[in-house]
Amino acid sequence: MNMKIKMLEEKIKVVITDLDGTLLNKEHRISEYTKTVFQELHKQNYLLIVATGRHHLDAMPIVKGLGCPVYLVTSNGARIHSPENELLFSHNISSEAIKSVLSLGIDEEFTTVVFKEDVWLTNKHNEALNSFQTELNYLPELVNFDTVKDLSAIKMFFTHERHSRLMELRDKIVEKYSGVFSHAFSLPLCLEFMDKTVDKSVAIAKILEIESLSFHQTISFGDGYNDENMLNATAKGLLMGNAPDSLKNKLSHLEVIATNYDNGVATYLSEKLLKHTILSI
Repeated sequence: MNMKIKMLEEKIKVVITDLDGTLLNKEHRISEYTKTVFQELHKQNYLLIVATGRHHLDAMPIVKGLGCPVYLVTSNGARIHSPENELLFSHNISSEAIKSVLSLGIDEEFTTVVFKEDVWLTNKHNEALNSFQTELNYLPELVNFDTVKDLSAIKMFFTHERHSRLMELRDKIVEKYSGVFSHAFSLPLCLEFMDKTVDKSVAIAKILEIESLSFHQTISFGDGYNDENMLNATAKGLLMGNAPDSLKNKLSHLEVIATNYDNGVATYLSEKLLKHTILSI
């Protein structure tokens, strides 16, 4: 083991990873190899954090597949659950703020979603969105948003087949509501708005404080713009090979590893962090 890798192993105490496009394979599942690596990380006393844009009801059964305790940051930081599934932190967008955005006259060509605690409200069914759920624990409800009285929610979401149209919508909302929301593209075709205080890195900082640890002891993996602050905050941030070229260019100081389809996260951790390498099956 060379000196640089040895120093990394001795310094890092916390492993943080995104889910979609990062830890999950093309079937939106955790591979057996990834499961084996994370269970070994737990045995070697690393603190494990999954930080995702997914809703907690959607993410929990996926993360359970790791077979070891993890902190779960969901909805880009709007919720934090302990390894025992205890809710530690929550922050919603007010109903008035969401109604105000929807009153802008958003074109019906956009799929609009409001993620509430137990259900996600949408103006249209979208098979591409439904395909991300391997287990239907968090169900959509088709609604006319003009008739819904309470729109308070964890986050607001828009998708469209063209990234350029989402960029136009983002600019329209940000211009009118500067300082009201935080926003991110979790994927190029997925635009998400949360309360202005919400970000993965902020939620992770809360967990580190609970555990009396610091960002200097962390390594993180991500592939989307909603991972940007997290990747920059950690001692070692790794970009997935499948991340958008625009993000790779923006974060050109970060190392790029293999894709999620190739078990990039598990392979890197096995080779660089574990005391003995676990060979892929």
